[in-house]
Amino acid sequence: MRKIISLFCLLLPILTYADSLEIRENAPDRHVVVKGDTLWDISATFFKDPWKWQQIWGLNKDTIKDPHWIYPGDVVMLDRATGTLRIGDAPQQAPAANSSAPTASDNIVKLSPRAREIASDHNSIPVIPLSAIGPFLAKPLVVEEADLSTTPTLVGTYEHRELLSTNDVAYVKNLPADKGTQWQVYRPGKTFIDPDTDEILGHEVNYLGDAVVEKFAPISELRITKATFEIGRGDHFAQPSEVFPNSFEPHAPNTLISAKVISIYGGMVQASQNAIITLNKGKRDGLENGHVLALYQKGEVLKGARAYKSNNVTLPDVRYGLVFVFRTFHKVSYALVLQTRLPVQLLDTAQTP
Repeated sequence: MRKIISLFCLLLPILTYADSLEIRENAPDRHVVVKGDTLWDISATFFKDPWKWQQIWGLNKDTIKDPHWIYPGDVVMLDRATGTLRIGDAPQQAPAANSSAPTASDNIVKLSPRAREIASDHNSIPVIPLSAIGPFLAKPLVVEEADLSTTPTLVGTYEHRELLSTNDVAYVKNLPADKGTQWQVYRPGKTFIDPDTDEILGHEVNYLGDAVVEKFAPISELRITKATFEIGRGDHFAQPSEVFPNSFEPHAPNTLISAKVISIYGGMVQASQNAIITLNKGKRDGLENGHVLALYQKGEVLKGARAYKSNNVTLPDVRYGLVFVFRTFHKVSYALVLQTRLPVQLLDTAQTP
């Protein structure tokens, strides 16, 4: 009996692992990678849970040294026995119908010197469509309420100009001398308020341009090096955002996280696939870059029949999509809508799948 229990305990992780991946009913046996593909799209072609990254690709470390280095022309094969993906060989063309029968000379392979071609990692396909989130990685997006009063602020202009553009000089207070000379200019915009607690979560900011310090002083002198919009008094300065990786590892949170959609970028009231949304949870709540959350729409309330004095019935929440968290702040996060079969609406729920 002890041996049976020990064997069961040994096999339990394997059984749990195998059951955790579900192959789509219409999954093909292979997929030839083309330009524009993403690893997320390829995984979703074969599996219902594309965010289970390590389980989908992790058993192929002997074949795929770096799971990000997959290139157009590669053939992704579905191993139905293990429920995983691997890189296979490109399909070979069948011989022409009018080709002659093979002869002994056909078995001779002639070797000649040739250059070895190594694919560049710059040509590898990304995990998610980076073009959709690129503009949101390098610019300031959110500033907290407490920071607005202490951030460097534009207080004057050269020759008392009302608005500044490229190559104009700006005078700024509260600029620290130990943070470098490169700065970005922004203007506070929409205020994020938690729909459950009414807490001010921060202010979404509008990026205005770049500036470089020419002289540090109590009122520092900066020159505008790039202006995407007109810059004026009262605008703020922030350091350039940290360098983000060019790929992300999709994974579900280890704990239950439940957030709400509090904004759709661009002022929209509904969002579709590849739209950017803001969630009312951030780093303090355990959200990380790469987290995948499931979208839920609140269940419909069916009114009871008055004639029979029956109570109202609330239907279960409807799961309809997935979002990918790519930039987290202390109290809020930005996410990319990767899959959806319904329009994403404000106050919809995003939680651990």
